[in-house]
Amino acid sequence: MPEAAVIRAASLVLAHTPGLARHGSKPMRTLPGDAGLTRDFLANLRSFDDAVGYPAHQAFLGACHPRELPPRPWVGASMAGAERFAPFGELMPEDEFLGLMAAVDEFDLLVLTPEVAERAVKRLAEHPLAAHLDLSRVSAAAGDVAAALASGALPVHLAPDTLAGALRGAHEEDESLVSHVLLENLACKATGTLALLHLLHDNGVDPKAIGYTISCSEEAVGDRYQRGGGNMGKTIAAVAGLSESSGADVKNFCAAPIPALVIAASLVVAGVVEQVVVLAGGSQPKLGMKFEGHLRHGLPVLEDVLGGVAVLVTADDGVSPRIRLDAVGRHRVASGGSGAQILHDLAVRPLEAIGARLCDVDDYATELHNPEITEPQGSGDVAARNYKTIAALAARNKEITRDEIDSFVATRGMPGYAPTQGHLASAVCYLPHSLSRLTTGPADRVLLLAKGSLFLGRMSQRSDGMSVLLQRNGG
Repeated sequence: MPEAAVIRAASLVLAHTPGLARHGSKPMRTLPGDAGLTRDFLANLRSFDDAVGYPAHQAFLGACHPRELPPRPWVGASMAGAERFAPFGELMPEDEFLGLMAAVDEFDLLVLTPEVAERAVKRLAEHPLAAHLDLSRVSAAAGDVAAALASGALPVHLAPDTLAGALRGAHEEDESLVSHVLLENLACKATGTLALLHLLHDNGVDPKAIGYTISCSEEAVGDRYQRGGGNMGKTIAAVAGLSESSGADVKNFCAAPIPALVIAASLVVAGVVEQVVVLAGGSQPKLGMKFEGHLRHGLPVLEDVLGGVAVLVTADDGVSPRIRLDAVGRHRVASGGSGAQILHDLAVRPLEAIGARLCDVDDYATELHNPEITEPQGSGDVAARNYKTIAALAARNKEITRDEIDSFVATRGMPGYAPTQGHLASAVCYLPHSLSRLTTGPADRVLLLAKGSLFLGRMSQRSDGMSVLLQRNGG
Protein backbone atom coordinates (compact mmCIF):
# COMPACT_ATOMS: atom_id res chain seq x y z
CA MET A 1 0.00 0.00 0.00
CA PRO A 2 1.22 3.56 -0.69
CA GLU A 3 2.73 5.49 2.18
CA ALA A 4 1.13 8.77 1.13
CA ALA A 5 -1.52 10.26 -1.12
CA VAL A 6 -1.02 13.30 -3.32
CA ILE A 7 -3.14 15.81 -5.17
CA ARG A 8 -2.15 15.33 -8.78
CA ALA A 9 -4.48 17.83 -10.45
CA ALA A 10 -7.40 20.16 -9.82
CA SER A 11 -9.83 22.25 -11.85
CA LEU A 12 -12.19 25.14 -11.16
CA VAL A 13 -15.05 26.43 -13.28
CA LEU A 14 -17.66 29.15 -13.19
CA ALA A 15 -20.94 29.39 -15.07
CA HIS A 16 -22.35 32.86 -15.59
CA THR A 17 -26.05 32.49 -14.79
CA PRO A 18 -27.65 35.91 -14.28
CA GLY A 19 -30.87 34.61 -15.82
CA LEU A 20 -31.09 31.96 -13.09
CA ALA A 21 -30.30 34.44 -10.30
CA ARG A 22 -34.01 35.21 -9.79
CA HIS A 23 -34.37 31.60 -8.61
CA GLY A 24 -31.77 31.99 -5.88
CA SER A 25 -33.32 31.54 -2.47
CA LYS A 26 -33.28 35.23 -1.50
CA PRO A 27 -34.55 36.70 -4.81
CA MET A 28 -37.17 33.96 -5.09
CA ARG A 29 -38.58 35.02 -1.73
CA THR A 30 -38.11 38.78 -2.12
CA LEU A 31 -38.86 39.75 -5.72
CA PRO A 32 -42.43 38.44 -6.19
CA GLY A 33 -44.93 41.19 -5.47
CA ASP A 34 -42.35 43.99 -5.59
CA ALA A 35 -42.30 45.32 -9.14
CA GLY A 36 -39.83 48.10 -8.37
CA LEU A 37 -37.29 45.82 -6.74
CA THR A 38 -37.67 43.30 -9.57
CA ARG A 39 -37.06 46.05 -12.11
CA ASP A 40 -33.90 47.18 -10.30
CA PHE A 41 -32.70 43.59 -9.95
CA LEU A 42 -33.05 42.85 -13.65
CA ALA A 43 -31.51 46.18 -14.64
CA ASN A 44 -28.38 45.45 -12.61
CA LEU A 45 -27.48 42.00 -13.90
CA ARG A 46 -23.96 41.84 -15.32
CA SER A 47 -23.05 41.09 -18.92
CA PHE A 48 -20.90 38.08 -19.72
CA ASP A 49 -17.97 40.32 -20.68
CA ASP A 50 -18.19 42.09 -17.31
CA ALA A 51 -18.22 38.74 -15.52
CA VAL A 52 -15.18 37.50 -17.47
CA GLY A 53 -13.21 40.69 -16.85
CA TYR A 54 -14.03 40.83 -13.14
CA PRO A 55 -10.62 40.49 -11.42
CA ALA A 56 -11.84 38.20 -8.64
CA HIS A 57 -13.17 35.72 -11.21
CA GLN A 58 -9.84 35.72 -13.01
CA ALA A 59 -8.04 34.96 -9.73
CA PHE A 60 -10.52 32.15 -9.08
CA LEU A 61 -9.80 30.64 -12.50
CA GLY A 62 -6.02 30.95 -12.16
CA ALA A 63 -5.16 33.87 -14.43
CA CYS A 64 -3.43 35.50 -11.46
CA HIS A 65 -2.64 34.68 -7.85
CA PRO A 66 -5.00 36.29 -5.32
CA ARG A 67 -2.12 38.35 -3.93
CA GLU A 68 -1.62 39.81 -7.41
CA LEU A 69 -5.14 41.24 -7.56
CA PRO A 70 -5.33 45.01 -8.04
CA PRO A 71 -6.63 47.19 -5.22
CA ARG A 72 -10.40 47.30 -4.83
CA PRO A 73 -12.91 48.26 -6.09
CA TRP A 74 -12.92 45.47 -8.66
CA VAL A 75 -16.33 46.34 -10.08
CA GLY A 76 -15.70 48.33 -13.24
CA ALA A 77 -11.99 47.46 -13.24
CA SER A 78 -11.86 44.78 -15.93
CA MET A 79 -8.62 42.82 -15.91
CA ALA A 80 -6.51 43.38 -19.02
CA GLY A 81 -6.35 40.33 -21.25
CA ALA A 82 -9.07 38.47 -19.35
CA GLU A 83 -10.45 35.50 -21.24
CA ARG A 84 -13.17 32.94 -20.78
CA PHE A 85 -10.72 30.03 -20.65
CA ALA A 86 -8.06 30.23 -17.95
CA PRO A 87 -5.44 27.91 -16.42
CA PHE A 88 -7.83 26.16 -14.02
CA GLY A 89 -10.91 25.91 -16.26
CA GLU A 90 -13.40 28.37 -17.71
CA LEU A 91 -16.28 30.76 -17.18
CA MET A 92 -19.15 29.42 -19.30
CA PRO A 93 -21.83 31.78 -20.69
CA GLU A 94 -25.41 31.13 -19.67
CA ASP A 95 -26.80 30.05 -23.05
CA GLU A 96 -24.19 27.29 -23.22
CA PHE A 97 -24.85 26.42 -19.59
CA LEU A 98 -28.55 25.89 -20.26
CA GLY A 99 -27.45 23.54 -23.02
CA LEU A 100 -25.10 21.77 -20.62
CA MET A 101 -27.95 21.30 -18.14
CA ALA A 102 -30.01 19.75 -20.92
CA ALA A 103 -27.07 17.51 -21.87
CA VAL A 104 -26.90 16.02 -18.36
CA ASP A 105 -30.69 15.88 -17.84
CA GLU A 106 -31.64 12.18 -17.84
CA PHE A 107 -35.34 12.69 -17.04
CA ASP A 108 -36.35 15.33 -19.62
CA LEU A 109 -36.97 17.91 -16.92
CA LEU A 110 -35.70 20.90 -18.90
CA VAL A 111 -37.56 22.20 -21.95
CA LEU A 112 -35.79 24.83 -24.07
CA THR A 113 -37.17 27.05 -26.77
CA PRO A 114 -36.10 25.79 -30.20
CA GLU A 115 -33.96 28.90 -30.72
CA VAL A 116 -32.09 28.50 -27.42
CA ALA A 117 -31.60 24.76 -27.96
CA GLU A 118 -30.28 25.28 -31.49
CA ARG A 119 -27.87 28.00 -30.39
CA ALA A 120 -26.65 25.92 -27.44
CA VAL A 121 -25.98 22.90 -29.66
CA LYS A 122 -24.04 25.03 -32.13
CA ARG A 123 -21.87 26.63 -29.47
CA LEU A 124 -21.29 23.50 -27.42
CA ALA A 125 -20.27 21.65 -30.59
CA GLU A 126 -17.34 24.08 -30.80
CA HIS A 127 -16.38 23.63 -27.14
CA PRO A 128 -13.09 21.84 -26.31
CA LEU A 129 -15.13 19.30 -24.32
CA ALA A 130 -17.69 18.72 -27.09
CA ALA A 131 -16.70 15.08 -27.60
CA HIS A 132 -17.74 14.35 -24.01
CA LEU A 133 -21.16 16.04 -24.20
CA ASP A 134 -24.39 14.36 -25.29
CA LEU A 135 -25.57 17.08 -27.65
CA SER A 136 -28.45 14.92 -28.85
CA ARG A 137 -30.07 15.52 -25.47
CA VAL A 138 -29.79 19.27 -26.01
CA SER A 139 -31.53 19.01 -29.37
CA ALA A 140 -34.19 16.77 -27.84
CA ALA A 141 -34.83 19.36 -25.10
CA ALA A 142 -36.35 21.76 -27.64
CA GLY A 143 -40.08 21.85 -27.12
CA ASP A 144 -43.26 23.72 -26.28
CA VAL A 145 -42.20 25.97 -23.41
CA ALA A 146 -45.62 27.63 -23.20
CA ALA A 147 -47.30 24.28 -22.66
CA ALA A 148 -44.78 23.35 -19.97
CA LEU A 149 -45.40 26.63 -18.16
CA ALA A 150 -49.15 26.12 -18.39
CA SER A 151 -48.72 22.80 -16.60
CA GLY A 152 -46.84 24.47 -13.73
CA ALA A 153 -43.19 24.30 -14.83
CA LEU A 154 -40.66 26.86 -13.58
CA PRO A 155 -39.74 29.54 -16.16
CA VAL A 156 -36.05 29.70 -17.09
CA HIS A 157 -34.62 32.92 -18.49
CA LEU A 158 -31.59 34.35 -20.20
CA ALA A 159 -30.66 37.69 -18.66
CA PRO A 160 -32.14 40.07 -18.25
CA ASP A 161 -35.63 38.80 -19.01
CA THR A 162 -35.75 36.59 -22.11
CA LEU A 163 -37.74 33.39 -21.69
CA ALA A 164 -35.44 30.51 -22.63
CA GLY A 165 -37.18 27.44 -21.29
CA ALA A 166 -39.00 25.79 -18.43
CA LEU A 167 -38.10 23.18 -15.86
CA ARG A 168 -40.74 20.64 -14.90
CA GLY A 169 -41.31 19.21 -11.49
CA ALA A 170 -41.15 15.43 -11.19
CA HIS A 171 -43.95 14.85 -8.68
CA GLU A 172 -46.94 16.98 -7.73
CA GLU A 173 -46.95 16.02 -4.05
CA ASP A 174 -43.26 15.45 -3.27
CA GLU A 175 -41.59 18.66 -2.05
CA SER A 176 -38.17 17.16 -2.77
CA LEU A 177 -39.04 16.84 -6.46
CA VAL A 178 -40.64 20.21 -7.15
CA SER A 179 -39.23 22.26 -9.99
CA HIS A 180 -37.09 24.74 -8.05
CA VAL A 181 -35.41 21.93 -6.08
CA LEU A 182 -34.72 20.01 -9.28
CA LEU A 183 -33.27 23.20 -10.78
CA GLU A 184 -30.83 23.36 -7.86
CA ASN A 185 -29.85 19.74 -8.35
CA LEU A 186 -29.54 19.90 -12.12
CA ALA A 187 -27.44 23.08 -11.94
CA CYS A 188 -25.20 21.37 -9.39
CA LYS A 189 -24.86 18.29 -11.60
CA ALA A 190 -24.00 20.41 -14.64
CA THR A 191 -21.33 22.53 -12.92
CA GLY A 192 -19.80 19.49 -11.23
CA THR A 193 -19.71 17.70 -14.58
CA LEU A 194 -18.05 20.69 -16.24
CA ALA A 195 -15.34 20.78 -13.55
CA LEU A 196 -14.74 17.04 -13.80
CA LEU A 197 -14.51 17.07 -17.59
CA HIS A 198 -11.95 19.88 -17.40
CA LEU A 199 -9.97 17.89 -14.84
CA LEU A 200 -9.87 14.88 -17.16
CA HIS A 201 -9.37 16.71 -20.45
CA ASP A 202 -6.92 19.39 -19.34
CA ASN A 203 -4.67 16.96 -17.45
CA GLY A 204 -4.82 13.90 -19.69
CA VAL A 205 -6.47 11.75 -17.02
CA ASP A 206 -7.88 8.36 -18.03
CA PRO A 207 -11.50 8.33 -16.77
CA LYS A 208 -11.40 4.54 -16.44
CA ALA A 209 -8.57 4.83 -13.89
CA ILE A 210 -10.80 6.54 -11.32
CA GLY A 211 -12.05 4.08 -8.72
CA TYR A 212 -14.18 6.33 -6.54
CA THR A 213 -15.87 9.74 -6.80
CA ILE A 214 -16.83 11.82 -3.78
CA SER A 215 -19.15 14.79 -4.12
CA CYS A 216 -19.05 17.51 -1.47
CA SER A 217 -21.68 19.78 -2.99
CA GLU A 218 -24.41 21.58 -1.06
CA GLU A 219 -27.44 20.25 -2.94
CA ALA A 220 -29.91 17.74 -1.46
CA VAL A 221 -30.82 15.10 -4.04
CA GLY A 222 -33.57 12.72 -2.99
CA ASP A 223 -37.29 12.21 -2.63
CA ARG A 224 -39.70 12.60 0.27
CA TYR A 225 -38.53 9.36 1.82
CA GLN A 226 -34.82 10.21 1.59
CA ARG A 227 -34.40 13.96 1.38
CA GLY A 228 -30.74 14.64 0.69
CA GLY A 229 -30.02 10.95 0.19
CA GLY A 230 -27.67 11.58 -2.77
CA ASN A 231 -25.62 10.27 -4.61
CA MET A 232 -24.28 13.18 -6.69
CA GLY A 233 -20.77 11.70 -6.71
CA LYS A 234 -21.66 8.63 -8.73
CA THR A 235 -24.23 10.60 -10.74
CA ILE A 236 -21.54 12.94 -12.09
CA ALA A 237 -19.02 10.11 -12.46
CA ALA A 238 -21.45 8.31 -14.76
CA VAL A 239 -22.17 11.26 -17.03
CA ALA A 240 -18.43 12.02 -17.33
CA GLY A 241 -17.56 8.48 -18.39
CA LEU A 242 -15.90 7.21 -15.20
CA SER A 243 -17.05 3.68 -15.95
CA GLU A 244 -15.01 1.99 -13.19
CA SER A 245 -15.97 4.42 -10.44
CA SER A 246 -18.43 4.09 -7.62
CA GLY A 247 -19.15 7.06 -5.42
CA ALA A 248 -20.80 8.76 -2.48
CA ASP A 249 -21.47 12.20 -1.03
CA VAL A 250 -19.92 13.96 1.96
CA LYS A 251 -22.03 16.61 3.68
CA ASN A 252 -20.76 19.16 6.19
CA PHE A 253 -22.24 22.48 5.09
CA CYS A 254 -19.47 24.77 3.80
CA ALA A 255 -16.72 22.62 5.33
CA ALA A 256 -17.46 19.49 3.28
CA PRO A 257 -14.59 19.69 0.71
CA ILE A 258 -11.86 19.25 3.33
CA PRO A 259 -13.33 16.10 4.96
CA ALA A 260 -13.89 14.80 1.43
CA LEU A 261 -10.20 15.30 0.61
CA VAL A 262 -9.15 13.58 3.83
CA ILE A 263 -11.46 10.64 3.13
CA ALA A 264 -10.17 10.41 -0.44
CA ALA A 265 -6.55 10.37 0.73
CA SER A 266 -7.39 7.76 3.36
CA LEU A 267 -8.99 5.48 0.74
CA VAL A 268 -5.84 5.72 -1.37
CA VAL A 269 -3.39 5.15 1.49
CA ALA A 270 -5.48 2.22 2.76
CA GLY A 271 -5.24 0.62 -0.67
CA VAL A 272 -9.00 0.55 -1.26
CA VAL A 273 -8.66 2.35 -4.61
CA GLU A 274 -5.73 3.88 -6.46
CA GLN A 275 -7.36 7.10 -7.65
CA VAL A 276 -10.22 9.16 -6.20
CA VAL A 277 -11.93 12.26 -7.54
CA VAL A 278 -13.36 14.82 -5.13
CA LEU A 279 -15.79 17.20 -6.80
CA ALA A 280 -18.52 19.71 -6.14
CA GLY A 281 -21.05 21.55 -8.24
CA GLY A 282 -22.48 24.98 -7.61
CA SER A 283 -25.14 26.22 -5.21
CA GLN A 284 -28.12 27.65 -7.09
CA PRO A 285 -29.87 28.89 -3.89
CA LYS A 286 -26.94 31.22 -3.16
CA LEU A 287 -27.34 33.19 -6.38
CA GLY A 288 -28.36 36.75 -5.53
CA MET A 289 -28.12 36.00 -1.81
CA LYS A 290 -26.87 39.50 -0.93
CA PHE A 291 -28.31 41.41 -3.88
CA GLU A 292 -30.17 43.98 -1.78
CA GLY A 293 -26.91 45.23 -0.28
CA HIS A 294 -25.37 45.41 -3.73
CA LEU A 295 -28.24 47.48 -5.12
CA ARG A 296 -28.18 49.83 -2.12
CA HIS A 297 -24.50 50.55 -2.78
CA GLY A 298 -24.87 51.07 -6.52
CA LEU A 299 -23.32 47.73 -7.42
CA PRO A 300 -24.49 45.14 -9.93
CA VAL A 301 -25.85 41.82 -8.71
CA LEU A 302 -22.49 40.18 -8.00
CA GLU A 303 -23.73 36.72 -7.05
CA ASP A 304 -24.44 35.70 -10.63
CA VAL A 305 -22.11 32.73 -11.07
CA LEU A 306 -22.25 29.07 -10.15
CA GLY A 307 -18.98 27.34 -9.36
CA GLY A 308 -17.53 23.87 -9.65
CA VAL A 309 -14.37 22.08 -8.54
CA ALA A 310 -12.76 18.71 -9.23
CA VAL A 311 -9.64 17.26 -7.60
CA LEU A 312 -7.66 14.12 -8.42
CA VAL A 313 -6.17 12.27 -5.42
CA THR A 314 -3.75 9.43 -6.16
CA ALA A 315 -0.93 7.42 -4.62
CA ASP A 316 2.35 9.28 -4.15
CA ASP A 317 3.99 9.96 -7.52
CA GLY A 318 7.09 11.63 -6.09
CA VAL A 319 6.16 15.02 -7.59
CA SER A 320 2.69 16.19 -6.60
CA PRO A 321 1.98 17.79 -3.19
CA ARG A 322 1.46 15.30 -0.41
CA ILE A 323 -1.65 15.26 1.77
CA ARG A 324 -0.38 15.06 5.36
CA LEU A 325 -2.86 12.77 7.06
CA ASP A 326 -0.83 13.17 10.25
CA ALA A 327 -1.61 16.91 10.19
CA VAL A 328 -5.40 17.03 10.02
CA GLY A 329 -7.19 19.54 12.22
CA ARG A 330 -10.62 18.69 13.64
CA HIS A 331 -12.98 21.02 15.47
CA ARG A 332 -13.78 18.72 18.35
CA VAL A 333 -17.04 18.58 20.26
CA ALA A 334 -15.13 19.52 23.41
CA SER A 335 -13.74 22.68 21.81
CA GLY A 336 -15.42 26.03 22.26
CA GLY A 337 -17.31 27.84 19.53
CA SER A 338 -15.45 31.15 19.35
CA GLY A 339 -13.45 32.01 16.25
CA ALA A 340 -10.17 31.74 18.13
CA GLN A 341 -11.08 28.36 19.62
CA ILE A 342 -12.11 26.96 16.24
CA LEU A 343 -8.95 28.18 14.54
CA HIS A 344 -6.79 26.82 17.37
CA ASP A 345 -8.17 23.37 16.56
CA LEU A 346 -7.78 23.87 12.82
CA ALA A 347 -4.42 25.67 12.67
CA VAL A 348 -2.40 25.22 15.85
CA ARG A 349 -3.18 21.62 16.83
CA PRO A 350 -2.47 19.87 13.48
CA LEU A 351 0.87 21.66 13.18
CA GLU A 352 1.82 20.82 16.76
CA ALA A 353 1.12 17.17 15.92
CA ILE A 354 4.05 17.16 13.48
CA GLY A 355 6.29 19.50 15.44
CA ALA A 356 5.62 22.53 13.24
CA ARG A 357 4.73 26.13 14.03
CA LEU A 358 2.26 28.55 12.47
CA CYS A 359 5.16 30.41 10.82
CA ASP A 360 6.22 27.19 9.08
CA VAL A 361 3.19 27.44 6.78
CA ASP A 362 3.64 29.53 3.64
CA ASP A 363 -0.03 29.92 2.68
CA TYR A 364 -3.20 29.65 4.72
CA ALA A 365 -6.37 29.10 2.72
CA THR A 366 -9.47 29.63 4.78
CA GLU A 367 -12.90 31.13 4.01
CA LEU A 368 -11.98 33.14 0.92
CA HIS A 369 -15.28 34.89 0.23
CA ASN A 370 -14.97 37.97 -1.94
CA PRO A 371 -15.42 40.98 0.41
CA GLU A 372 -16.82 43.07 -2.42
CA ILE A 373 -19.80 40.69 -2.25
CA THR A 374 -20.07 40.28 1.52
CA GLU A 375 -19.38 43.78 2.88
CA PRO A 376 -22.33 45.67 1.32
CA GLN A 377 -24.80 43.39 3.10
CA GLY A 378 -22.99 43.69 6.44
CA SER A 379 -21.08 40.39 6.56
CA GLY A 380 -17.67 42.07 6.62
CA ASP A 381 -14.38 40.80 5.22
CA VAL A 382 -14.49 37.13 6.22
CA ALA A 383 -11.02 36.22 4.95
CA ALA A 384 -9.30 39.17 6.66
CA ARG A 385 -11.05 38.35 9.93
CA ASN A 386 -9.78 34.77 9.86
CA TYR A 387 -6.23 35.75 8.96
CA LYS A 388 -6.04 38.25 11.79
CA THR A 389 -7.18 35.56 14.22
CA ILE A 390 -4.53 33.11 12.98
CA ALA A 391 -1.88 35.82 13.25
CA ALA A 392 -3.05 36.61 16.78
CA LEU A 393 -2.62 32.94 17.66
CA ALA A 394 0.93 33.11 16.32
CA ALA A 395 1.57 36.16 18.49
CA ARG A 396 0.08 34.41 21.53
CA ASN A 397 2.46 31.50 20.89
CA LYS A 398 5.32 34.03 20.73
CA GLU A 399 6.18 33.10 17.15
CA ILE A 400 5.73 36.74 16.13
CA THR A 401 5.29 40.03 17.95
CA ARG A 402 2.09 42.05 17.92
CA ASP A 403 3.79 44.48 15.56
CA GLU A 404 4.30 41.65 13.06
CA ILE A 405 0.64 40.63 12.81
CA ASP A 406 -0.01 42.72 9.69
CA SER A 407 3.09 41.30 8.00
CA PHE A 408 1.99 37.75 8.86
CA VAL A 409 -1.42 38.40 7.28
CA ALA A 410 0.11 39.98 4.17
CA THR A 411 2.63 37.22 3.50
CA ARG A 412 0.67 34.12 4.57
CA GLY A 413 -2.88 35.26 3.90
CA MET A 414 -4.55 36.67 0.82
CA PRO A 415 -7.59 38.74 -0.13
CA GLY A 416 -10.88 36.91 -0.42
CA TYR A 417 -11.75 36.40 -4.07
CA ALA A 418 -14.24 33.53 -4.34
CA PRO A 419 -17.94 33.83 -5.15
CA THR A 420 -20.20 33.17 -2.17
CA GLN A 421 -20.72 29.56 -3.21
CA GLY A 422 -20.04 28.63 0.43
CA HIS A 423 -18.34 25.24 0.09
CA LEU A 424 -16.17 26.42 -2.82
CA ALA A 425 -15.05 29.56 -1.01
CA SER A 426 -13.99 27.47 2.00
CA ALA A 427 -10.33 26.84 1.14
CA VAL A 428 -10.82 24.37 -1.73
CA CYS A 429 -10.87 27.21 -4.28
CA TYR A 430 -7.19 27.77 -3.45
CA LEU A 431 -6.24 24.17 -4.13
CA PRO A 432 -5.23 24.64 -7.80
CA HIS A 433 -3.12 27.65 -6.79
CA SER A 434 -1.47 25.56 -4.08
CA LEU A 435 -0.47 22.89 -6.60
CA SER A 436 1.65 25.34 -8.57
CA ARG A 437 2.96 26.99 -5.41
CA LEU A 438 4.08 23.59 -4.02
CA THR A 439 5.62 22.26 -7.24
CA THR A 440 7.10 25.01 -9.41
CA GLY A 441 6.61 27.83 -6.90
CA PRO A 442 8.40 28.78 -3.67
CA ALA A 443 5.99 27.32 -1.09
CA ASP A 444 6.68 24.23 1.02
CA ARG A 445 3.48 24.02 3.08
CA VAL A 446 -0.12 25.10 2.53
CA LEU A 447 -2.83 24.66 5.15
CA LEU A 448 -6.43 24.38 3.96
CA LEU A 449 -9.03 25.26 6.62
CA ALA A 450 -12.80 25.11 6.30
CA LYS A 451 -15.64 25.76 8.72
CA GLY A 452 -19.28 24.68 8.63
CA SER A 453 -22.35 26.04 10.41
CA LEU A 454 -24.26 23.06 11.79
CA PHE A 455 -26.75 25.35 13.51
CA LEU A 456 -28.28 26.28 10.16
CA GLY A 457 -30.08 22.93 10.07
CA ARG A 458 -31.63 23.47 13.52
CA MET A 459 -30.38 20.11 14.78
CA SER A 460 -27.32 21.37 16.64
CA GLN A 461 -26.12 24.66 18.09
CA ARG A 462 -22.56 23.85 17.08
CA SER A 463 -20.18 24.71 14.29
CA ASP A 464 -17.68 22.33 12.74
CA GLY A 465 -14.51 22.45 10.73
CA MET A 466 -11.55 20.54 9.40
CA SER A 467 -8.12 21.37 8.04
CA VAL A 468 -5.41 19.47 6.22
CA LEU A 469 -1.79 20.28 5.46
CA LEU A 470 -0.39 19.98 1.94
CA GLN A 471 3.38 19.69 1.62
CA ARG A 472 5.92 19.87 -1.18
CA ASN A 473 6.89 16.40 -2.34
CA GLY A 474 10.48 15.50 -1.55
CA GLY A 475 10.56 12.73 -4.16
